[in-house]
Amino acid sequence: MQPAPIRYSIVPSKPAAHLLEVRCTLPEPAGEGQRFALPAWIPGSYLIRDFARHILAIRAESGGQPVALRKLDKHTWQAAPIAGGRDLCVIYEVYAWDLSVRGAHVDQTHAFFNGSNVFLRAIGHEHRPCLVDIRRPGGHACSGWRVATALPPATAEPGAARRHGYGLYRAANYDELIDHPVEMGCFSLASFSACGVPHEVAISGRHDCDLARLTADLQRICEWQIRLFGEPAPMPYYLFLVTAVGDAYGGLEHRSSAALLCARDTLPWPGMRDLPERYRGFLGLCSHEYFHAWNVKRIKPAAFVPYNLDAENYTTLLWAFEGFTSYYDDLTLLRCGLIRRNDWLDIIGRTIDRVCSEPGRLRQTLAESSFDAWTKYYRPDENTPNAVVSYYAKGALVALALDLKLRAETAGKVSLDDVMRALWQRHGHRGDAAGIDDDDIRLLAEELSGLGLRDFFADAVHGTSDVDLARLLRPFGIRLQRAPAARTPSLGAKLGSEGNELRLATVYDGGAAQAAGLAAGDLLLAINDLRVTPATLERLLGRHQAGDVLRLHVFRRDELMSFSLRLDEAPRDRHQLRSLRQPNRLREEWLR
Repeated sequence: MQPAPIRYSIVPSKPAAHLLEVRCTLPEPAGEGQRFALPAWIPGSYLIRDFARHILAIRAESGGQPVALRKLDKHTWQAAPIAGGRDLCVIYEVYAWDLSVRGAHVDQTHAFFNGSNVFLRAIGHEHRPCLVDIRRPGGHACSGWRVATALPPATAEPGAARRHGYGLYRAANYDELIDHPVEMGCFSLASFSACGVPHEVAISGRHDCDLARLTADLQRICEWQIRLFGEPAPMPYYLFLVTAVGDAYGGLEHRSSAALLCARDTLPWPGMRDLPERYRGFLGLCSHEYFHAWNVKRIKPAAFVPYNLDAENYTTLLWAFEGFTSYYDDLTLLRCGLIRRNDWLDIIGRTIDRVCSEPGRLRQTLAESSFDAWTKYYRPDENTPNAVVSYYAKGALVALALDLKLRAETAGKVSLDDVMRALWQRHGHRGDAAGIDDDDIRLLAEELSGLGLRDFFADAVHGTSDVDLARLLRPFGIRLQRAPAARTPSLGAKLGSEGNELRLATVYDGGAAQAAGLAAGDLLLAINDLRVTPATLERLLGRHQAGDVLRLHVFRRDELMSFSLRLDEAPRDRHQLRSLRQPNRLREEWLR
């Protein structure tokens, strides 16, 4: 007999004060005293965020009578035992003012929340079905609000919601409950079908988006990715939840939806021609989060099966789940015809630039970067470029390198596409409860190709050497060229500007600034006794050559200091990929 569902209700109780009221009603609570906990992090964003700090008030009751509730740690509570098999209800208030894809945000214009921010987990009952009553907020300002979520309506229940309406929604268990963000408000809505699966786009915030153009482009992206892994799609319905603001960028994947935050001018406008760079970036973000519906939401590292929502979940495989996804996000745009071949090659060149610009790639391996994401990648500081390699960017280059190697050494018979399809069939489509271990990708690629790939993975994933893309690209008739990115010599530091001030944001390992004794945070005042500003820095440096010695004056804290600095060579090289004119079968099969 299936256990009775856990029932939740949620309502923006005071939108102007950014408050949500949530109720969790549990039938048959634990006899010794039921424990409840709120997740410490949200899957897809690998940082402990302690969402329970936003709970302002919490209490429990049963049969209309108060029940004592004791806090055990920063996110766990225990109710006193209750007799007679009565339901236990926990009522609490959540402060929601985090405008991000990871959080909850409520005001008079809309409400957005992730389940991990607002829904308590009844410990020991995580596998029970859940019903969620999404309630209409009071007040005239919210009278026109609708609901957008990929949670399915609870059609078999009295009070079931209709699509985009208030009422009861259902989830098979707690893991599914917190994997469907919700938007409430007066959003724009558009729909399309991809390989027979209904898709919708809900856009909140002021915008002038050409919804017909956007849905047409998204349809091409979604259909290509569904066909890459093989029909049918793994979800019966998919929702892009977009919040448009003045200036922002971010995305978070979910099993049947994506939460996206973007600058409103990145969306297509009526009459827009071609594919502007900012809109291309937004489509790349949509493509990235959609690809995650397979790669990380269903094909998972073993460390995520199941998620431990109370603490860090360490894995050395984020380079594959984020890096491979970063490789395919823009490659999808090329293969479905939204961008041209040279555009995509330029994107790869910029990715190489980004990786090569950071000394951390020579210090940290991709496996280490994945493992340390909780404490390093998601907690950047002034020394991060010296200490960390991006498992997104370098992971994408390793995916590119593996794809090239497989294609070239099997005469085009095996590619990374085949590896992704096999991962889906073996670990995602069939719901493999064990997840992927550290060597599974290598072993699968070796099985499909017949190649020995141990040395490749040792160098690319567990080593710190740069991937030799120039060599790997040659069989495809593509030349990797290097050109100076700038003509002026370098201070060996990354500078940030605010108004008319220049401050050292990062001092690069082995660079001129570090050798001179400068530090991150120093306020740069003068070079050779001349005041320097963001507008004059390049002109001042342009009058010198590498090896020249300059006198710099800076403020460190409130102390004036002077340093002698010997200029470095011009900044890092810029990488360009150029396709040769000669016909090339491998290249055409790869990029067509």
